[in-house]
Amino acid sequence: MFYTAIDFHKRYSVAYTTDAAGTRVKEARIDNSPEAFASYFRTLPETHRVVIEACWNWAWLHDVLEEIDSIDRVILANPGKTRIIADAQIKTDRLDAKALCTLLRGDLIAEAHAPSYATRAKKHVLRQRVYWVRVRTQLRNRIHVILDRQRDLDTPVCTDLFGQKGLTWLRQLELPDPDGALLKQSLLLQDTIGAQIRELEGRMKKEHEADPSVQLLRTVPGLGPILSAVVATEIDGIERFNRADKLCAYAGLVPTTYASGGHTYHGRLLPFCNRWLRWAFVEASWTAIARSAYFGSIYQRHRARGKKANTAIMAVARRMCQISWTMLRERRNYHKVPSAKTPSPVAPAPI
Repeated sequence: MFYTAIDFHKRYSVAYTTDAAGTRVKEARIDNSPEAFASYFRTLPETHRVVIEACWNWAWLHDVLEEIDSIDRVILANPGKTRIIADAQIKTDRLDAKALCTLLRGDLIAEAHAPSYATRAKKHVLRQRVYWVRVRTQLRNRIHVILDRQRDLDTPVCTDLFGQKGLTWLRQLELPDPDGALLKQSLLLQDTIGAQIRELEGRMKKEHEADPSVQLLRTVPGLGPILSAVVATEIDGIERFNRADKLCAYAGLVPTTYASGGHTYHGRLLPFCNRWLRWAFVEASWTAIARSAYFGSIYQRHRARGKKANTAIMAVARRMCQISWTMLRERRNYHKVPSAKTPSPVAPAPI
């Protein structure tokens, strides 16, 4: 068995190979092309175990290496836990690859999860939809700024300025230059972004309507078709987590803990986590506290203890994550729990 570590960069990579005894066999700087990587491993006669870090565009290299017959396994290393490289006082590409190879040979790699190509494709679509929604929100805020600059402007009475009634009024509105031209540009761009969002949502519906995990998660208050798809895709198989606490830690919904000498201190939320999964649970929790008496009581209980709103909503998100783990492991729908607390009469629609 040969061991190879690759320090991956945008235009080139540095590979370092040793045998089972730790003796250097080969090292080279490789141009980032499938032919160059295949040529490097073609000169090595035995099977290989290869490690790369979960850095920029790692998926491209991961797929290229998996297609090479002489490679037995491709391991994805968690760069946040590879302290021997991050804390090195002398740091070069060759030394980074050598240190990573040493860890691989000693079976000391902190391995990160490498989703399949199909799962990554779903993630790209979901994240693109989230990105366009954020851009549309920024654009709508700019439209509000344009309207606020006008004197004595009578806006229509409607719950949503960007609903059917509000958009009809905006398109017919005549403002003095340059605000009139800026408003028309913003409305045109919003229509374009809206069309892109609808196209992505149609594609997501086809991809996730037959997914049993998404259908189970949709029964949780606050987890609508979008957020349930995000949660299911980012988890990528509940079998990876044998306890609910591990899923909560993966989602970054638990605080950092420092315990020494009989003293325990809980700090901020875990920095190394799946931020998309945390975002989905937090967004769903804001809706759930208004739609569910159970989740609303959790939020109100923490607020009554003097906790801030963001701290209380994190407790709700953590509980929702634990419930989601149980549902996915046992393959059953969400069961409503009666509570003495009553939800707010105004409940936003789930995302």
